[in-house]
Amino acid sequence: MGVIYIGDRIAGKTHLALELANPQGNYVKVIHPDYQHLKSLLYDHNLHSTKPTEADKSFYDQYLNINVQLPTGNKEINSYWLDTGGEIWRKYWQEENKAKWQEFLNTIRQSEGILLILPPYRQLVTNHPNPEEFITQKQWCNRFQRWVNFFKYDCPKIRHLLLCLNKADLFCNVQEESNLLGYIPNRSHFNWQQRNEYIYQRYFTPIHPHIKELNQSISGLSVRFFITSIYNRNLLELPWIYLGSFLSK
Repeated sequence: MGVIYIGDRIAGKTHLALELANPQGNYVKVIHPDYQHLKSLLYDHNLHSTKPTEADKSFYDQYLNINVQLPTGNKEINSYWLDTGGEIWRKYWQEENKAKWQEFLNTIRQSEGILLILPPYRQLVTNHPNPEEFITQKQWCNRFQRWVNFFKYDCPKIRHLLLCLNKADLFCNVQEESNLLGYIPNRSHFNWQQRNEYIYQRYFTPIHPHIKELNQSISGLSVRFFITSIYNRNLLELPWIYLGSFLSK
């Protein structure tokens, strides 16, 4: 079964996926599509940045075939990257575009795992000249409650939910965290349980009640926590190494 890769708007998921495909990886390689092909689709050389998602599209879907190198051998992950415009999450849009909304639900309901990419909130950001560009903690929590409702009512078969707090370079020293959290076969500083508990307690405190609600609402769901950044390959690869280690064959 495949993995779905989705996220909030302006969370950086396009750039994150592009950087994951960079061939200079450690334990995670995107087999298909080719990095240069993906870059030609997603990168704007004039802006020196990834292209923004067009607002008039319901969603883009891009297939990603990913290989994860593990001590037990290589594991292949088939992932669908769904990039949505903001309108798709509004009730009036879903009611006026029932066929497209159903198509989106049909895709996401086939997944065994979901990676949800989240942006940092204003009070967390310390390494940015204008934190006001980010939503407040309260708005962030309210937004996450809508994700909770979505997973509860529209994703009944979900078993692995990976919450990735992206743009870690804006709220922590990524090199220090990478040294602590990074994956080194058979000699990592933390095991998976310790990594999860560390990130959960350090970076996801505002949504602890929401996580409790999720765990109580969806039987058999495993929620795991990560911080990611395009500027640190170790942190970027961790969610995929975890999936490679724990997804059923």
